[in-house]
Amino acid sequence: MNLKYEFTRLLVTNFKECFLFYRDVLGFEAGFGSENDTYADFVLGAVNISLFDKQEMSDTLGTTHLPALVNAQDKICLVFAVEDVDTACQQIKECGGQLTAEPTDHPDWGIRTAHLRDPDGNLIEINQPLRS
Repeated sequence: MNLKYEFTRLLVTNFKECFLFYRDVLGFEAGFGSENDTYADFVLGAVNISLFDKQEMSDTLGTTHLPALVNAQDKICLVFAVEDVDTACQQIKECGGQLTAEPTDHPDWGIRTAHLRDPDGNLIEINQPLRS
């Protein structure tokens, strides 16, 4: 078997809001779908991100009888490299995004990070290598 990693698919309850967030706040280009659909993907390079309506996936898998949300710590974090974390944070805020954690140096990790969430609560990190 030869598997090729192609997408990270986020199953979201707020499809339209998430679509607009990834397109308008993070500036991703939609390769398929629109804010009025239940599926869309964004072209990012070798690996892309797609959004899919959580209820539709649950219907497909027959899991609608299970709880949709569980109060827990994050299980996934989308990580994006940027040239300058501070500049990217400024652009995110100008587009209506809100940071969960302001830019911070992590010498042990060798990177400077900032964190935010999409409208469905998915954790996102932007980072850059620490400058010497």
